[in-house]
Amino acid sequence: MPIAAIEIPFNPNIVAGGSFSLSWHGFLSFIGVAAAVYMVGKAAVKGNLNQDLVYNTAIFGIVGGIVGARLVHVFDNWGIYSDDPGRIIAIWSGGIGLWGGILGGWIAGALYAKFANAPVGKLMDIAAPAMFVGQTIGRLGDIINGEHWSRALDAGWGWYFTHPSSPARSGAERFFGDPERAVHPTVVYEIVWNMIGLFIITKLKGKLKPAGAIWMVYITWYSVGRFSIQYLRLDDVKFWGLQEAHIIALMVVAFTIPYMILKVRWADDGLDIDPDVDTRGSARRKRDRQREQVRS
Repeated sequence: MPIAAIEIPFNPNIVAGGSFSLSWHGFLSFIGVAAAVYMVGKAAVKGNLNQDLVYNTAIFGIVGGIVGARLVHVFDNWGIYSDDPGRIIAIWSGGIGLWGGILGGWIAGALYAKFANAPVGKLMDIAAPAMFVGQTIGRLGDIINGEHWSRALDAGWGWYFTHPSSPARSGAERFFGDPERAVHPTVVYEIVWNMIGLFIITKLKGKLKPAGAIWMVYITWYSVGRFSIQYLRLDDVKFWGLQEAHIIALMVVAFTIPYMILKVRWADDGLDIDPDVDTRGSARRKRDRQREQVRS
């Protein structure tokens, strides 16, 4: 066992019993979504965007994210759910696929914004930092739950799970014959990667065009990190040594990297103004011009 191995002794469930259970992952995922919506709302005020429109878009994004997250999880673990289809809708007990949440939320939110004639790119950009924060909070639940099986770690650092209900124990027993085998803290790797990404897109705010460029940086950054870290996880291999998250990450960057090469540019010293954004300043200037016309 690594010298610096950390024991994770927590019960993965806050409430467990009967037909209802609430896991820490499910609870903290909810907190992460709430924090993300709060951040988007604050950004909307600063960006002089219509808050009702922003929150409506967020609602559609959340619904799409929940559906997408659950579908990806169920698809990746169909061997479990095929025997008990009733568990498919029991999302409160844990079990979501983050990639499904990101892509489902993106598609649903963007479609609604487009239908409502909202500035889609601007909304995507203010959502990007919130996504990093929300994902990180949700991943804290993964630490407690021990849901993601990872490769064993023989030196340096790692963690192991001691609560009898922890899924990580069954994974360690299955792969290594030792339920308390220390493994890579892949969730921590992802959190660190996300925080670096948050720092980068914060520094790039207002420096890229067109609208939507910050979102493209966000999802590309996440894809690259997730693809790399995924090799340390023990999810089911689909083909060519690739797991489901690898495949989705490749599909995403196959779209975002060409888009950024062809479309994304440095903004012209703050002179690039999004014509879709109805700012208070422009409205005030219009009123002033009307008053001058009346006086003359």
